Amino acid sequence: MSSIIFHIDNGIAKIQFNRPDKLNSFNREMALLLQHYLDESASLKEVRCVLITGIGKGFCSGQDLAEVIDPNGPGMDKILSEHFNPIIKKIRNIPKPVVAAVNGVAAGAGANIALACDIVVATASASFIQAFSKIGLIPDSGGTYTLPRLIGLQRASALMMLGDKVSAQEAFQMGMIYKVFDNENFEGETTSLLNQLAILPTKALAYIKHALNRSYSNNMEEQLQLEDDYQQKAAATADFKEGVAAFLEKRLPQFKGE
Repeated sequence: MSSIIFHIDNGIAKIQFNRPDKLNSFNREMALLLQHYLDESASLKEVRCVLITGIGKGFCSGQDLAEVIDPNGPGMDKILSEHFNPIIKKIRNIPKPVVAAVNGVAAGAGANIALACDIVVATASASFIQAFSKIGLIPDSGGTYTLPRLIGLQRASALMMLGDKVSAQEAFQMGMIYKVFDNENFEGETTSLLNQLAILPTKALAYIKHALNRSYSNNMEEQLQLEDDYQQKAAATADFKEGVAAFLEKRLPQFKGE
């Protein structure tokens, strides 16, 4: 059985981690498959947004440690350079919104993959753990970059050094994630969010994403220029013309992602 299940439904590319007996921990096959499906989602015009979630009780518990200590395994260098680093780059650069639906524990690299997504929602029973220090490692998968920008240096330092378990509600309250849904409403609320993204102007959403990426390193003048550049591109899209026409005609727009 494949370690990832992938299918497209109504403009939504659904990527489901499928190693439930291992709490969806990553091995090489799973990491390379995730990269493949992210590339496929980026290239297919019919895909308007992407969902990443887990099957079973966990979202993702990070790297499968059995593979790390396997003398015939890829080794730590390849695990970072060929697995997790490319995954984070692809999530941040895919020109479509990526939603992480955290259905259970998200630990280690699993937590940081979720936090690299554009929108993170979680079920009420989910949790987030920067588990690295517990085994003598440092956070990877972009965690030292992403987490302090979400919740501030003090909280990020404490969570990474102490390895505290953070509940979904706590993660929401500190600004780590977008929303928490009750367990019984999680799937329906997540689907509603994805359906909304899938009918929005896809190119405009991509420009928003790219502008936010650049905002981490630009000064104000550079960011204003970037906004100018992307706004010109957005104004040249068919969806902008449709949006203006729909506004003037007092009707709902029919965006095509063009």
